[in-house]
Amino acid sequence: MATHAATRNISGLARALAQHGVMSEAEAEALQTQSQSSGVPFVEQVLSGKRLSAQQLAVFASRAFGVPLLDLAGFDADQISKEYFDTRIAQTRRVLPLHKRGNRLYVATSDPANLQALDEVRFKTNLVVEPVVVEDDKLGVAIAKLVEASGANLKEMAALEDIEVTLEDGAVQPAQADEDSEVEDAPVVRYIQKVLIDAITTGASDIHFEPYERYYRIRYRLDGILMEVAQPPLAIKDKVASRIKVISKLDISEKRVPQDGRMKLMLSKNRRSTSACPRCRRCSARRS
Repeated sequence: MATHAATRNISGLARALAQHGVMSEAEAEALQTQSQSSGVPFVEQVLSGKRLSAQQLAVFASRAFGVPLLDLAGFDADQISKEYFDTRIAQTRRVLPLHKRGNRLYVATSDPANLQALDEVRFKTNLVVEPVVVEDDKLGVAIAKLVEASGANLKEMAALEDIEVTLEDGAVQPAQADEDSEVEDAPVVRYIQKVLIDAITTGASDIHFEPYERYYRIRYRLDGILMEVAQPPLAIKDKVASRIKVISKLDISEKRVPQDGRMKLMLSKNRRSTSACPRCRRCSARRS
């Protein structure tokens, strides 16, 4: 291919596309500008124009940057390093850890020039990151499947048959069980465990359980921003609050005065997570 001098206003994959004559400098700069303004990854912006297919772009990126090319369709999903899979990084940076060998972690990406994404994985795992180029559409499918398989979806967990959620006109069914049954309700116990584990997996610093008049929501604080992750049935709010009080060693009968507490979650023999329940009228927890 003919090589052209790229403008100083473009970089990374956009610069390579212009340098190798795949598109003009003006086109590459326009695509990069659109990508930055819309918050869409550059690869996705290029593919949306349908000038190149995902396969063509992957082959080009592999050759231009000297990075190995892999067909994810032929990769055994069971071999993916789930230990290093971070839902937030995978979805926002569009990268997927594939395999660890020694102190090296091979990471699938459709843009090997996206050093910021690779650096984030390196910082998170403390491993040497080796990029592997894959087709963007197959990468998106693989990430979506892993996110879904990382555990039962929170909303599905909330819909367990043991929980009464039959509501009419936004009215909440009154709780029929006593406090003891609320505390030991197995579906609620499993649900709270799932919320806590998901928070740890995604790197959340805080969990907020927020009951309102007509709905109930759970939010995680990620990178300083509160993000809603689920809206469980409002009917379980008292059971959830009671269970949190018990595992945090709070007074379960006290419902008017804010209380401080602390809980510990054993993830494995060598890994624990400690959370504090601050003085708040709504249930919340902060990891420490």
